[in-house]
Amino acid sequence: MLMQQITDEMKQAMKAGDKLKLGAIRMLRAAMKDKEIELGHALTDEDVIAVVGRMIKQRKDAASQYSDAGRDDLAAKELEENRIYEAYMPAQLSEEEVAEMVHKAVAESGAEGMRDMGKVMGMIRPKLQGKADMGLVSALVKQKLQG
Repeated sequence: MLMQQITDEMKQAMKAGDKLKLGAIRMLRAAMKDKEIELGHALTDEDVIAVVGRMIKQRKDAASQYSDAGRDDLAAKELEENRIYEAYMPAQLSEEEVAEMVHKAVAESGAEGMRDMGKVMGMIRPKLQGKADMGLVSALVKQKLQG
């Protein structure tokens, strides 16, 4: 379903002459095709969301590097592509909702310190993948386990 939406929006971008959106969607489709070949089967919506999430992370990293190098024009282009990709992601949870889920996961796992971080992340990752920034999740788990 998500794959079809992306294809439809690519066609709309072609018709509208929106070069930035068209280029971004083509890059996304290429990444999705690579993942499909890697997995050896058609992508599910969860697979597509994972690919989109990876593309968003790459764009954020690139924008940061361009900004550090004084290339604000390229950073702005990366951030605009990022905005296009974010439209395909499910609604993101608020920091409070993520913190609540982290609290529950720590309690359920019986984690007592930093050595249990992997166990907590293993429990919480499937629940939050694509719904929250995993960097934020990791930071909150770390904070909870240290405090």
